[in-house]
Amino acid sequence: MTGLTLGLALAQAGVDVVVADSEVASTQVAPTYDGRASAIAYASFRMWEALGLGPALHPHAQRIEKILVTDGRARTGPSLLSLAFDRRELDARPDGEALGYMLENRWTRVALNEAAAKADLRLLAPVAVVDHKADAGGVTVSLKDGGTVRASLVVSAEGRRSSIRAAEGIRTTGWKYKQTAVVCTVAHEKPHGGVAHEYFLPSGPFALLPLTNNRMNIVWTETPAIADALMKMSEADFLSELRARFGDHLGAISMAGPRFAYPLSLQLAEKFVAPRTALIGDAAHGVHPIAGQGLNVGLRDVAALAECIVDATRVGLEPGDAQVLSRYQTWRRFDSTSMALVMDGFNKVFSNDFGPLRQWRGRGMALIDAIPPARKFFMREAAGGSGDMPKLLKGEALGV
Repeated sequence: MTGLTLGLALAQAGVDVVVADSEVASTQVAPTYDGRASAIAYASFRMWEALGLGPALHPHAQRIEKILVTDGRARTGPSLLSLAFDRRELDARPDGEALGYMLENRWTRVALNEAAAKADLRLLAPVAVVDHKADAGGVTVSLKDGGTVRASLVVSAEGRRSSIRAAEGIRTTGWKYKQTAVVCTVAHEKPHGGVAHEYFLPSGPFALLPLTNNRMNIVWTETPAIADALMKMSEADFLSELRARFGDHLGAISMAGPRFAYPLSLQLAEKFVAPRTALIGDAAHGVHPIAGQGLNVGLRDVAALAECIVDATRVGLEPGDAQVLSRYQTWRRFDSTSMALVMDGFNKVFSNDFGPLRQWRGRGMALIDAIPPARKFFMREAAGGSGDMPKLLKGEALGV
């Protein structure tokens, strides 16, 4: 999704773009493809609106009106010490700014592919990049079907297993969490009111994320062994385990799709650029899904790199010029690495059952909940509205 967003942003700004994807769109938009939904920060959604995706996304986007965060133990319910973020503290209007949006990834892919088909860019699929060679005049990209593309810059949005990053010899650092996220969608009887819930359990976060049409996306973090058992359970037993963790406040629940399991890890590239090469999204930084910031960090990469490239072309520089890549790395590496390490720290602090630490974190949440300026600070951070924001995240088009 980051790669196609970048291609669309650049094409709309008049930059010649080729997007190569190893899978066809019809595969990626199937309901059984991966089952994931993403919490889209307000700033990220504003960028997609600036690129003209709003009409296609809004029917499938669930506004997040409130976020409830609590500590707890499985089967014993949430702690009395909790934290609530309500978007009305930032914008009291009934239709005012949401904290963010929940979007099933397949609908985002549908909107991006429809927009790409209308844009002035070349979309090659299904075809994989197998090699690239940079020289003083540009970079030659070799494709699996035998074709080649000559460009000024190659951008890897291939994810954690980026072949382009590996070919450049860019090392990564990180670790496995010994956690697996079980992801699924359930339908429920009572309305969710746009409220997202995040329970911090000893095994990891358990998130209930509101979707359209009285559905919730579940992200249930467990040890690999328990996650494997959950995946093998009958539907009735799995639903029973779900109810044991979040109760009956949503009424009767039923499965609205298959279950998926994703091992969790942290992976950070030691640098985001090489000669005529740039990394974005998970190719640069794969983070823990706690707080749902992974895609948003990648979209910040997209907005920053697109602005760097467009600004450069206006003054006669090539997209792959070393000055352009240096500016991009300076802009994004510290911010994205900091976010990854903060998410890593949150996971380590909250994913354990050490008594004194449980008391400390519970009191910390209660303290933040009691201080309105602190709550507003965290809400603005989650909405992506802080720091050195690229134009697209402000909803401003890059122009030509």
